[in-house]
Amino acid sequence: MILAILTKSINERISPKNNQQTVVKRFYIFLVVFGLLTILPHLEWSPLSGFWALSFISFFIFISSLVIMWMFRSRSEKLQTLISGENLLAEWTLTEEQKERYINYFYEQEKGKNMGILFSISFVASIVFGLFILFIEEGKLAMMGVLLTLILFLSFFALVMPLYYRYSNRKEDGHILIGGKYAYINGYFHNWDFMLSGLSRITIIKEPFYGINLVYYYTDKTFRHSEEIFIPANEDIDLEILISSMKELNKLKSAPKKLQ
Repeated sequence: MILAILTKSINERISPKNNQQTVVKRFYIFLVVFGLLTILPHLEWSPLSGFWALSFISFFIFISSLVIMWMFRSRSEKLQTLISGENLLAEWTLTEEQKERYINYFYEQEKGKNMGILFSISFVASIVFGLFILFIEEGKLAMMGVLLTLILFLSFFALVMPLYYRYSNRKEDGHILIGGKYAYINGYFHNWDFMLSGLSRITIIKEPFYGINLVYYYTDKTFRHSEEIFIPANEDIDLEILISSMKELNKLKSAPKKLQ
């Protein structure tokens, strides 16, 4: 297939690090350390013998580390198939101008979303706390203090987190790796290849930049959620062919376009 040949030639230029593997290694260290701290309090010769609280807490951290390590190991293996070219459909690298435009758009989107959440929570909290302050005789000042502290705490995260994301995005490599059911976008790995998840929509966009608008969904203990991402692309990338391939792999309704 022409696609396989293109993927092979693309693969020779791929250089991003597998950042998911870094997470796996860190939690492997946690696993070993807290595994030992779980066992040592039960050994008579151990200097930690009898520290049952330490053993109890370490056991739960050990289990949490095991689960997180297992989750990120799966993500790491999938990302590696993009880096190796095994499941790669397309790859390109953003110019500095493209990257900056993408980062600024992402920053504005996150800031707008956070401010909306901040105003909504602040409005509800003001009504609830306001009723307490109006109708309860004692503790009015304390309740006002709690309300202001809550609003200041939420405001800090609403304003600071978008700035943090913009800072961290600028440090990333600018690589875009697209697979059928996962994608690596400037240092961030998106995955919809697991149970009760999938691709909802994928289209070509012209604004705020030429690229792809992709929406995927996943299900967790708080039910179904959707994630929308905007992927800038180079003008010479034939996105029609790429999107047709992704729709076919994800079983989205589309008239398949032949690769030539």
